[in-house]
Amino acid sequence: MSVPLLKIGAVLSTMAMVTNWMSQTLPSLVGLNGTVSRAGASEKITLFQSPEEGWQLYTSAQAPDGKCICTAVIPAQSTCSRDGRSRELRQLMEKVQNVSQSMEVLELRTYRDLQYVRSMETLMRSLDARLRAADGSLSAKSFQELKDRMTELLPLSSVLEQYKADTRTIVRLREEVRNLSGSLATIQEEMGAYGYEDLQQRVMALEARLHACAQKLGCGKLTGVSNPITIRAMGSRFGSWMTDTMAPSADSRVWYMDGYYKGRRVLEFRTLGDFIKGQNFIQHLLPQPWAGTGHVVYNGSLFYNKYQSNVVVKYHFRSRSVLVQRSLPGAGYNNTFPYSWGGFSDMDFMVDESGLWAVYTTNQNAGNIVVSRLDPHTLEVVRSWDTGYPKRSAGEAFMICGVLYVTNSHLAGAKVYFAYFTNTSSYEYTDVPFHNQYSHISMLDYNPRERALYTWNNGHQVLYNVTLFHVISTAGDP
Repeated sequence: MSVPLLKIGAVLSTMAMVTNWMSQTLPSLVGLNGTVSRAGASEKITLFQSPEEGWQLYTSAQAPDGKCICTAVIPAQSTCSRDGRSRELRQLMEKVQNVSQSMEVLELRTYRDLQYVRSMETLMRSLDARLRAADGSLSAKSFQELKDRMTELLPLSSVLEQYKADTRTIVRLREEVRNLSGSLATIQEEMGAYGYEDLQQRVMALEARLHACAQKLGCGKLTGVSNPITIRAMGSRFGSWMTDTMAPSADSRVWYMDGYYKGRRVLEFRTLGDFIKGQNFIQHLLPQPWAGTGHVVYNGSLFYNKYQSNVVVKYHFRSRSVLVQRSLPGAGYNNTFPYSWGGFSDMDFMVDESGLWAVYTTNQNAGNIVVSRLDPHTLEVVRSWDTGYPKRSAGEAFMICGVLYVTNSHLAGAKVYFAYFTNTSSYEYTDVPFHNQYSHISMLDYNPRERALYTWNNGHQVLYNVTLFHVISTAGDP
């Protein structure tokens, strides 16, 4: 029996040393003796890019036919307030948080395993005492009892393996933290060399360059809508807000119209920042009240539907006068053919890269959506298309690059469901997710200058970036 005793004694001796090491050393390594922030439970040490960052992203690849395929995510103008190094700093801070979370996971796992090892300590001491009292011989029964006790200790082997792996992870995390600290110090030192005004100028210059690059890409097909960016919560459940699609980039005025019928008051804010703060605005009082929320500001004028009529009104802000008004032939009004949410939304005016549009329907079109290109000077219809899509089944709609995109609902769970291409007079059903955060959209318009969607969502003014798919011919293509 001496050989088994020696083996059992060696195992117990090793376990005793491991227990002592685990009790004294590991707790300090993983922070059991200190405080660790609890930000969540994730072992991922991955650098995520914030969806709210708002910067333009470009990717490209070469298709088999030799054409260059590019995707652009276009942010809303003036929503970005950080330069590249600030964004990198934020990403590094997120990475630090991920490391902290990983350390917390190690802490919890180590604490759990340590409790298990400590619970085995009494058993090991009992076995050690029995071995010392055996005087080199054990009965068969006693030996079987020791074997049974040893079986209870077998899970310790997997626990020890986990500890070895955790120790290696701790070493890696320490190195990661050192690298992150160095990067953060470098960025902080560099950013400290610039004053606030200098950083603002750098941001504005970068925005201008990105915007110029986006414009060169031209038109594309909608393939994605970003998560919503809430700008402000103001006003009633229904309304509209917009910027001038034809104004130069330095002009960031915002127009705000609360309500969906009989309203006449239009607020003009000097900048988006002033709109967010609710300051520095002037008031325009329209000579005729509006109907619906489908208004648009285009080249210094407001285009809207006159209440209880199918008349289009062009109101010039600078002269504070109506330049022209004209009936839209056959167009339904006064809740005859609204969107699914109602609200006198019979006539919806839009602007995209190719000009001014009116979306409505007529009795002759059996309630299906009609898209008409309008002359912005005379308001005459240049050309019309019957899309075949019932307007009362549409939540909202917007134009991008001559394509009408329609959502299937104004409530939660909506998506961009239908697209009508005016250049080919054809349509297709789409499946582009659209996050309706506040569950009731009463206005949705695309701004080609900023390549963003403006939305009034249950009293919230919200922006969405869009992803457009571009196929650009390379040099030498016909």
